[in-house]
Amino acid sequence: MKIENITYLLARLPIGMSMLGHGLIRLTKLQAFSTGMVNEFSKSILPQALVMPFSCMLPFLEFAVGILLLAGLFTRFACALGSAVIVALIFGSSLLEQWNNVFSQLFYGGYFAVLFLYASHNYYSIDHLIKNKQQIR
Repeated sequence: MKIENITYLLARLPIGMSMLGHGLIRLTKLQAFSTGMVNEFSKSILPQALVMPFSCMLPFLEFAVGILLLAGLFTRFACALGSAVIVALIFGSSLLEQWNNVFSQLFYGGYFAVLFLYASHNYYSIDHLIKNKQQIR
């Protein structure tokens, strides 16, 4: 057991759970979440035609990123997707001048980048099982 592999697992699981939790709770109240987001962005320059579809997709994206990271499946893709979601959230938070949100979203973005960079240590994962199975063939 390499310490780097355990450390990577211990870093991957919390952000995976965070994304899963964000998505799951929003999925249970999708209509209310979407309506609230559309109302919040009515004060911004973003048209409702963009906010509405994004607000409906966001919980599914968060949920998917969370599941993939918890399982360690398509980990680099999940990190890139998570980063893309965070970039969109930073854009929205900036338009609303919610600088505290931007700060925490920057943390998430950096976290995803570090996970992406060190994915070679993703030993305790489905990705690793798939890689080993392919090497045996």
